[in-house]
Amino acid sequence: MRSPSVTWGSQRSSRQASGSEEWGKVVSRQCQHLPQTQDWLMRSIACMLAGRTAELLIFGEAVAGGGGYDDSDLARATEHAVAAETRLGFSNHQPLLYRSLAVSINELSLDRQLADRVNSRLMEAEAMARSLLENRRDALVTIATQLTDVRVMTGEEITRLLIASPGPPA
Repeated sequence: MRSPSVTWGSQRSSRQASGSEEWGKVVSRQCQHLPQTQDWLMRSIACMLAGRTAELLIFGEAVAGGGGYDDSDLARATEHAVAAETRLGFSNHQPLLYRSLAVSINELSLDRQLADRVNSRLMEAEAMARSLLENRRDALVTIATQLTDVRVMTGEEITRLLIASPGPPA
């Protein structure tokens, strides 16, 4: 079952659940009218990490669903952070050096400096997500509580809760 999408920052996102599985996943589609800058990329990574960050805020720890497989939110966020450092020219270290996808992902195991830069980007994006979610904690708790009862919410239902909840605009 799939819920309609909700716009957040530079992305459109939705949570998915199918059958008896309760693993959530953020599905994003790029807003094509926005320039794909480093700021856009970091917001995109923050969007990918928002589910995991919400788990940390609400449960005090992340659950396994955010990672563990190649198309998980954590894997996709890592791939984007690697791209920033190796292919998109956003790195402060050798920004003009292009490395292919296969080479750059494999380099994470071998190049500690690259791994540290990628992890720093992920930590920065997680902090962005955390700031947004902490500022809207009441809405986050309301949405989490409602999801506990109904399991799936439409984008429209989530948007209504965000609008009704006090706090900065989402």
